[in-house]
Formats: sequence, structure tokens, C-alpha cells
Amino acid sequence: MNAPLVSVLTPCYNVAPWLEAAVASVRAQTWRRYEIILVDDGSTDDTLAVANRLAGPDLKVLHQPNGGQCAAFNAAYREAQGDFIEYFDADDLLHPRKLEVQLARIAALPPGWVASGAWARFHQNTEETVFEPEAVWRDADPVDWLVTSWSGGGMMHGAAWLAPRTVAAAAGPWDERLSLINDFDFFSRLLLASQGVAFCPDARSYYRSGLPGSLSNHTSRRAWDSAFLSTELGTKSLLAREDSPRTRRAAAINWQRLVYSAYPLVPDLVAAAEARVLALGGSDLELGGGRTFQVLRGIFGWKIARHAQLLRQRLIPRRSP
Repeated sequence: MNAPLVSVLTPCYNVAPWLEAAVASVRAQTWRRYEIILVDDGSTDDTLAVANRLAGPDLKVLHQPNGGQCAAFNAAYREAQGDFIEYFDADDLLHPRKLEVQLARIAALPPGWVASGAWARFHQNTEETVFEPEAVWRDADPVDWLVTSWSGGGMMHGAAWLAPRTVAAAAGPWDERLSLINDFDFFSRLLLASQGVAFCPDARSYYRSGLPGSLSNHTSRRAWDSAFLSTELGTKSLLAREDSPRTRRAAAINWQRLVYSAYPLVPDLVAAAEARVLALGGSDLELGGGRTFQVLRGIFGWKIARHAQLLRQRLIPRRSP
């Protein structure tokens, strides 16, 4: 029997400066049975030219008009031949043993488990990376993992996961209506389609942060609509599996987090999210901030403090990393 093939699915949009390093981190894997599928999503820089230069027996390049990251992931999945799926953003990096470690762990478990791994943020190079364990850095039942994560126990960026193709197929495609926090909906479904999460501390991945064009920095009305819809879809997925005090509390905390992020930029969505929090039983999550913010919140309430926080951010330019 052949060793499993891993399909590395990589949407690409204006990532020319980082794409070669991302691909090199896959090609450096100690697990040699992989295929890389790059989907250029209508880039306006040199991304397609870089991708074509990197093409080879192990790397296929697809090109499509700009349809968003979800459409690019779906296009890559349709082309994929692998037994396992790695979801890999084109500006992130993998440790050389990432795939090997996760495949060995999954092979020792019953069918249907997904693997996660240690991950950390970096800006320029991985030497600055600090891996700080979070509550979700453990083996877990899918519902337990989501409850822990949504309640503030940490997250996993997309590249940290490795999923059997059977689980990915059961989860269904990425929702192409979504942009901002599209992974919240998809990975909630992926975990709930699995038998459990196997955490692999030595399967490291590196999440590049601080890029001005990243999806997480988009705050257009379309992006906020996406965040609201993704939160709605993820909530429905979890409650359909288990509607209990613990899942409702976790969902309420997550909605409250969206309230804090969106206020006062999109008042109608904030009001709708606040209604979701109340319907789920309320949330005691408090908005974080510095000492000045905490003082203002104590005197005037969090909404006035949030206005002051946003004003300060506009007046004091953010420093480049």
C-alpha cells in the first residue's frame, strides 16, 4: 500500500513577496508524498508569475478571476487527489516535520480524527516566534474543543490542521459568500464532522501577521456582513450537535466578541449580535484594553471607552512591525 498523499491547498491573492518561502517550507517536508495546488485568485501583482515559475511535478497552478479565498479553496479541493488535506495560506510557513508528525499521530487513531499542532505568529522571520500553549492545545472531543476555543481558550489558524479527505468531504465546501472569519464557519464544520482532535505539539506552523492586505484587516461593510454570517453559521452547526448550557454560553461569548469588534462601526449588526447574546442567555465577557480604557469603562461604560479607543487609534498611526 502506498503511503498517504497529502494535498496542500493554497489560495493566492497578491502574495508575490511571500509565496516562494511558503512553497519552500512545503518542499522541505520530511513527508515526501505531497502535492501543492496553488490557486491564483485574480492577483494584480506578480503572484501568478511567481507561481508559474515554481510549478513542477509536485506543484500545480490554477488561475481564476477574483472570487475570494473560499472559492479558491474550493477550486483547489476539486483538483486535489490526496488522502489528507492541508489548508495552507500562501504567506504562512510549515516546520519541516509538520506533516510527518501529524500523519503518524492520525495513523495510530481510529478513522476520522483530525490533527492540530502548535502554532505561533511571526512578522518577518520565524526566529522571533514564541510558542505559547493555549487551552485548546490538547486532544479533545470536537464539541469540547469548540466550547473551549469559543470561551477564550485559544484558536488554530488554518495551516495548523491536517484532515483526512473523508472528513473534509463530510464537512462540505467553504461558503463562498464569506470573506472575514470565513474559517470560523468552515473549521467548525470540519471538527464536527470528525471523531476528535489530536494535538501534535511537534507539528509546528507559523502564521504571518501584520500584513496590511490580509483578510483579517478588512473592515468594509461586506467584511462585517461576512463576520456576522460566519458567526451565525458556526453557531448553528454547534447547537445542532449539542444545544446545552455550555454550548450556548460559548456561542454567546463568541457573539459578544463580535459586538465589541463591530461597535460602533456597523450599528445594525451590533444590535443584531447583541440580540443573539441575549437569546443565548447572556455573556459576561468584558472588552479588554489598556489602563486608560479600563478607567474610562469603569466611569462611562464600555461603549464610550470604545469610542475613545478608536479615536486614539486614528490619531496615533500604528507602527510597522
